[in-house]
Amino acid sequence: MHELHLLRHAKSSWDEPGLPDHERSLAPRGRKAAKKLARYLRDQEVRPDLVLCSSARRTRETLERIRSSLGEPVVEIEDGLYGAGSDDLLARLRGVPEGVGSALLIGHNPGLQDLALALAPSEPPLTARFPTGALASFALAGPWAQLGEAQAELTAYVVPRELP
Repeated sequence: MHELHLLRHAKSSWDEPGLPDHERSLAPRGRKAAKKLARYLRDQEVRPDLVLCSSARRTRETLERIRSSLGEPVVEIEDGLYGAGSDDLLARLRGVPEGVGSALLIGHNPGLQDLALALAPSEPPLTARFPTGALASFALAGPWAQLGEAQAELTAYVVPRELP
């Protein structure tokens, strides 16, 4: 049994119109949301063995703000996760070593929501929307290499605005 956590980066800033999308930082609201997420992750004892994080500034800043709540995972910052679609994300997850019991992927929409819907297609929280800061957690029965559609059970879904 494996655990997979999909986290969309916290709310990013649009204050610098000429800034490339990859370089946008977190907005004040995003920093606040990340603090709530860190508390939730600590309280729920989410301790991934591996964190896969997009190289975009806002995803790295989200990771920085939650990292102390995650224990001591191996962290991989990957350019290929920026703007990746669900098929690319799924392919990356299939490459996770079998010894990794729990993984956290920090990325972007629409890829993350599409992946979440593919993994657990009948889950109502995922069909509505996957806002910034949303965290979906899944239980996976099979090996990472065989991860595919409708092969996960949604075990938790939270958004920062619902957290204390």
